[in-house]
Amino acid sequence: MYFSYGEAELSCLRKKDKRLCEVIDRIGHINRAVDSDLFSSVIHHIVGQQISTKAQATIWQRMQDALGEVNAETILAAGVSKLQGFGMTFRKAEYITDFAEKVHTGIFDLDAVKHMRDEDAIRALSGLKGIGVWTAEMILLFCLQRPDIFSYDDLAIQRGLRMVYHHRRIDRKLFDRYRRRFSPYCSVASLYLWAVA
Repeated sequence: MYFSYGEAELSCLRKKDKRLCEVIDRIGHINRAVDSDLFSSVIHHIVGQQISTKAQATIWQRMQDALGEVNAETILAAGVSKLQGFGMTFRKAEYITDFAEKVHTGIFDLDAVKHMRDEDAIRALSGLKGIGVWTAEMILLFCLQRPDIFSYDDLAIQRGLRMVYHHRRIDRKLFDRYRRRFSPYCSVASLYLWAVA
């Protein structure tokens, strides 16, 4: 399953920005995989922090092989030491079990997050141990497929902006100018800036 966008989003972005229009025309349609399961998406993002994509995939595969389905119950049954045995740090294993416990007991409501406004969903997710604002934004984009996510903390998006628009550096004020320009389709603009970077 890929991030869903089409001609409506592209033609809107093309009209708003000549340089981005050139990038879109040069690159064509981008297929970026999404994980529509919010629980597994949070776990996946915690596992993948500060390690290579390959290492993340290996650990994730081990978890699936050992646990069958990755859900709150199977994670709590496994416990921290077994999770660590899959190749993640003790701290990540703790974050994951803490999250599973919150979901299991109903302290953290996954369904509620799906229906929140972007800012509220980011606040709820980044309130979890091991999830910062950037990770929460990536979950909104690559799991919930929110259309208007543009992450200031994403170094590749900043690099993409510098490359396309020939800036030396991107401060918050300049970044927000692009955010306003690309809204309400910042997520699609992000895909193209990542591709450039």
